Amino acid sequence: MSGINKVILVGHLGKDPEVRHLDGGVTVASFPLATSETYNKDGKRVEQTEWHNIVLWRGLAEVASKYLQKGKLVYIEGKLRTRSFEDKEKVKKYVTEIVAENFTMLGRKSDFEQSPTTPTHQNTESKIEDEFTIGPSDESGDLPF
Repeated sequence: MSGINKVILVGHLGKDPEVRHLDGGVTVASFPLATSETYNKDGKRVEQTEWHNIVLWRGLAEVASKYLQKGKLVYIEGKLRTRSFEDKEKVKKYVTEIVAENFTMLGRKSDFEQSPTTPTHQNTESKIEDEFTIGPSDESGDLPF
């Protein structure tokens, strides 16, 4: 029986994706992702944050570079990979990464829209109303079904 290597994370980007273009036109993007959990210790609420190195390849990297930004909340599915490399002093180092197979942007649609200015509170409210409109409304307030 073969093993399963599956990682599912929901967290916030620690910085904007770093995008590189390798030989042959292959695109790779990487960024740190923070996941947090809280627990009670001696009657006090404690928050523990873990940092994960996320790597995305090809088309997924292109989409991430276009839509993801520091602080955004994302759901990521992928595989755990550990690789080794030699640093400048020829010391062998190991790094563990999540190689993403897909991701989903969480939050409101407006959280991911590219705009030069931050919307005002009034604009944010109208956006939320637009996004969650079920169907046409009338003056009586009755539902359309």
